[in-house]
Amino acid sequence: MRWLTGWCTGASRTGAGASRAGTPAHEPPATVAPIAARALWTGPDPLWAVGDWRPEEIRLVTLRPGAPAAVSTGPTTPDPVEDTPATTRLAVLGHCGATDAELAAGLAAARGGAVRHLTAWPGSYTVVLRSGTRSTLLLTDLAGALPVFHTPWGGGTAYATAALPLADLVGAALDTGHLAARLACPESPEALGTGTPYLGVQQVPPGQVLGIRGGRPYLSSYDDPAGAEQPRDEAPAVRELTRALLESVRSRVRTTTPAPGPAGRARLGVDLSYGTASATVALLAAAVPLPPVSAAATTAPGAAVTGTAGARNGAVKGSWARTAVQEPAAPEQLAAVTLGETEPPATLALTPDTPRLRHTVLDPGPDTLPYAGLRTDPQAGRLTDEPGPELVAAARAEARFDAGGTDHLTGYGARQVLDGHPARLADLIRAGRPRELLPPVAALAGADRAVAGVLAGALRTPITVVRAAHRLSRVRYAEALDDAAAKLTARHVPDGGGTAGSRSALDLAWCVPGPAARWLSDEALSSVALRLRLAARKPAPEEHPGARRARHALYRQARSFRTLVHAAELPGQRLHAPFLDNQVVRAARLLPDDVRLQPGARHALLHAVLTGAGRTDLPPDWGRGPRPDRTAPARAGLRLAADGLAELFDAPLLAEAGLIDLPTLRADLAHASDPATPLSPAALAGLADLVSTELWLRRIRARRHGACWTGLPHRQPPALTP
Repeated sequence: MRWLTGWCTGASRTGAGASRAGTPAHEPPATVAPIAARALWTGPDPLWAVGDWRPEEIRLVTLRPGAPAAVSTGPTTPDPVEDTPATTRLAVLGHCGATDAELAAGLAAARGGAVRHLTAWPGSYTVVLRSGTRSTLLLTDLAGALPVFHTPWGGGTAYATAALPLADLVGAALDTGHLAARLACPESPEALGTGTPYLGVQQVPPGQVLGIRGGRPYLSSYDDPAGAEQPRDEAPAVRELTRALLESVRSRVRTTTPAPGPAGRARLGVDLSYGTASATVALLAAAVPLPPVSAAATTAPGAAVTGTAGARNGAVKGSWARTAVQEPAAPEQLAAVTLGETEPPATLALTPDTPRLRHTVLDPGPDTLPYAGLRTDPQAGRLTDEPGPELVAAARAEARFDAGGTDHLTGYGARQVLDGHPARLADLIRAGRPRELLPPVAALAGADRAVAGVLAGALRTPITVVRAAHRLSRVRYAEALDDAAAKLTARHVPDGGGTAGSRSALDLAWCVPGPAARWLSDEALSSVALRLRLAARKPAPEEHPGARRARHALYRQARSFRTLVHAAELPGQRLHAPFLDNQVVRAARLLPDDVRLQPGARHALLHAVLTGAGRTDLPPDWGRGPRPDRTAPARAGLRLAADGLAELFDAPLLAEAGLIDLPTLRADLAHASDPATPLSPAALAGLADLVSTELWLRRIRARRHGACWTGLPHRQPPALTP
C-alpha cells in the first residue's frame, strides 16, 4: 500500500508550544514518524511518502520570492532552506501527465487561490499544496479513487491518503455504525456521511479540498457537480470524451522510463476480461505510437552505441557529437489477459490489425474462483484500508494481474462514468422531456417480454417504470429519506430478484438499500434508519436525483477499485483505470441524459470513441453480442467454500458487534451451497459484502497495532464499538 501522510499543527512559529492566541498547544512528539517513509518536506508540518513509490511518481515544485520555480522528480533530500510565509510548495504524487513547465505554471496560478486547474492534467494523482508555513491544501479526485482522510491529533490535524494509518496514529476504535451503513446503504451519502470504519477518522468527499490552517481543517468544493458545465450536444460531447480518454491512455503508454518488473513480464498489460470498456482501453493503448528509445538507456556502460544519429547536442562548441537513438526492432508487445473467456467482445479486439496485443487466456482453475481463500487460511490475505467485496475475489484478480504488465490498464469505472442510471429517467421528467423515456422503457419491456412473457413486458413493465420515474421526480427529498428509513426499520428490503423492469423501478428512489441489508440485525437497520431521518432534516441537495444517484454509484465503484488495488496489485506493479481520471469524468458529464439512456448507449459511445481515435474497422454491432455469465464463478466458489463459510460464521465478529441476523444468514449460506439453488446477482453481491467485511474484521483484529509508525506508545487492539 502506498500513501501520503503528514500533519499541520496549531502551534506558533514564534513561541515554542504556544498557539496564536497565546494558549498552550500540544506539539506532536518529535519521535513519531511513519515507518519506511521518505520525507518530501520537513519542519513542524511535515509530509511523507510511504511505500514503493516510483521515482517518476514523486514530483515537487518550490516557488520562492525572486526566484523561478524549482521542479524536481523522484526522491530528493528535503530542502535545507527554511520556509518563509512567501514560500509555496506543490507535491504531485501518482501518475501525472503534466510537464515541468505546466507544474510550475500551475503552482504560480495557485498562489492566487485557484486550485481547480491542478486537477485537470492527464492521469491519476494526489495534489498537496503548501502556502507559507501555516496553510496546507489537499485535493481529492472527482471519482474518489484517491481519497484523503484527516483526524485531530497533536493539537492540530493529521492527514493521509489512507484511513488505517491515521487510525493507527490516534488509536481509533472501529465504528460499527459506519460498517452497518456501508452494508445497508452503500451508495447513500445520507447514511455514510464523511465517516470511515474508524471512529474519529473522516474522509474528504470527492471533488473537495481539505484545507488546514492553523491546525484546523476546512472543507470546500473545487468542482461542484450542481454547478458543473451543462451537457453539450452529442457530437461535441463524444469528441471531448474521445480526446480525454485517448490522452489518459497515451500518458500511461508513452512512459519515458519503463519501470523494472519481474523477468519475462511485459512493461504494458491490458485487461480483456470485462467487456467493451477494457477492450476499448486495449485498442487505444495498442494504437499509441511509442517514442524512440535512447541508446544510453538500453546499452550497458562501455558498450558500443549503434543506431540512427540524432540531433547535435552542442556539448562542445563546434562538435558534431550526437545523441544516439535506437528505434525499437519491433513494436512493444502489450500483454492482453483474459481469464477463462474466449467469447466476444474480448476476442474482437484481437484482429490481425492489432499485432501488438499478445493474448493470454488463463485457465480458471479452482484456486482462482471467488472465496478460494476460505479453503485455506481466511486471515492469510492482505489487510486493505477498508472492507470491500474484492477481498473474496482477490485470488482471481491476482492471477489475472500476474499475467499482465508492470503497468496494467483496465476498464474499471466505465459503466459508472458513462452510465445510463435508471434514476436519470426522473431527471428527464423534471426537465420536461418525458418523450425521451420511450426508448429506454421500450428496451426494458422487450427484455422482460423475453423472460416473463408478453403481459409483463408489454404492460406491467412500462407502467411500473414510468410510474416510479414520475414519483421520484415529484417526491420531496425529506419525505423520500423518511420513507426509506421506515422501510429499513420494517425490514422491507428487496431481495434483488424479479425482472429488469422491476429492478429498475426499485432503483428509482433517492435512497436504495444495498444487497446485504436483508441479513442485518434489527439494531443495525434501526441505527442506519436514524441516520437517514437525521439527514432528512438537512437542506435538500441542488442536484437532480438521477445525477446524484449516478455520481454516488461512481464513488462506490472507485472505492471498490481502490480496495482491489490494495488487495491484488503485485509488488512493483501499477493498476490503471483511465475511466476514473478527472478529465474523463469531466468529459463524460457533458453527455446528454437522453444519449446515456439509449439502449446499448455505453457500447455505442465506446464504438464512437474508437472511431474518433482512428479505429474504423469495427462492426456496427461491436460489443452488443451475448454476454458471458459474470456470476458463474461466484456461484461455483460459494459451493466449493461451503465448509470454510460455515467455519467463518461459526463465531463471527459481525455477530459480536450486533450487525447481522446470524441464524438467517447461516440458513441462507447453507441454502446457497446447494447446486440446485438459483442465486440472483444481488444475493451474490450481498453475500460477498458480508463475507469480505468479516474477513476484514478478522485481519484487522489480528494486526499488530502501531505497525505504521515509530515512536508511538503501545496501545491495545481497537475494540468493536457499537
